[in-house]
Amino acid sequence: MSRPTIRDVAALAGVSHQTVSRVINESEQVRPQTRARVSEAIAQLSYQPSAVAQSMAKGRTGMLACIAPNLLDFTFSSIIEGAQTAAREQGYFLLAASAPDEESFHQLVEELLTSGRTEGLMVIDPYVAELSRNVPSEYPIVFAGGGAHLNQPLVNTVVLDDETAALMATRHLLELGHTQIAMVTGPRLEVCTQKRILGFERALHGRQLPIRPEWMVEGDWSAEAGYSAGMALLGGGERPTAVFVQNDQMAVGLFQAARAHGLDLPTQLSVIGIDDIPLAAYFCPPLTTMRQDFQRIGREAIRLLARTVADPTTPSEQVRLPVTLVARGSTAVKN
Repeated sequence: MSRPTIRDVAALAGVSHQTVSRVINESEQVRPQTRARVSEAIAQLSYQPSAVAQSMAKGRTGMLACIAPNLLDFTFSSIIEGAQTAAREQGYFLLAASAPDEESFHQLVEELLTSGRTEGLMVIDPYVAELSRNVPSEYPIVFAGGGAHLNQPLVNTVVLDDETAALMATRHLLELGHTQIAMVTGPRLEVCTQKRILGFERALHGRQLPIRPEWMVEGDWSAEAGYSAGMALLGGGERPTAVFVQNDQMAVGLFQAARAHGLDLPTQLSVIGIDDIPLAAYFCPPLTTMRQDFQRIGREAIRLLARTVADPTTPSEQVRLPVTLVARGSTAVKN
């Protein structure tokens, strides 16, 4: 049986999780009747309140935490590397942990809050939209990377300008004369995927070109997914002359699918990705891609988090970082 959360206490007491947090932190802004209901709910559920407020009241811990889906992916590890550098410069130690699924993600968040050892939390995770239900409103937090597109102006976020990145990538293909352009997307539920789809569609609409749903294939960011998508797109019937792939790893798989169909890159098929991972320049042919600065994402996230830890009343900030087109050998003028 999972441990009760602050959300469970709030539901049982019939109050918001912010009110529960105020009771835990002995705020005078809670009415006695409400305080009694919350205290009774805490006792009934055997809930262990967050020790964050008490720990910080005794003095700084000097510890920040970071949660990512995994610590092996180049994107996540690069963001964390930038964050660690910035944290050390500001006198903090950054603890990084992985949570591969939503259940483990929320359990880890709860453990971090209960321990009281961390002064703030950086999240690189597709589940961030659900996080607010578990985190006390006063706890310093910043969302970074692809899952951080939250329509909440009161939350610190650092993201790539995904829509503009996709717009620029698609326009690059259009400027080379391609009008039959397909796309391999990330998981459709992730907001960064949706933003990139918007950019792709904006570029096509700008040239009055139709959107072809059969040429929009969903992947999961892996090379295997790129290969499967390429086999589906190139396997029969009318073929696209160019493909915008929403990340470089899937582009690797798409390269292999193109070769399996006997296509030459880029004379018969142009491919562009997003990220500019280190191996992109060594693909055959080298991959044209949209470069994003992952380490800068981490540095900016820690800047916002440390600022919020120092002064919780500081207004939140939403940072969108630009991308740069890196033209290489995988795209060419349409024959």
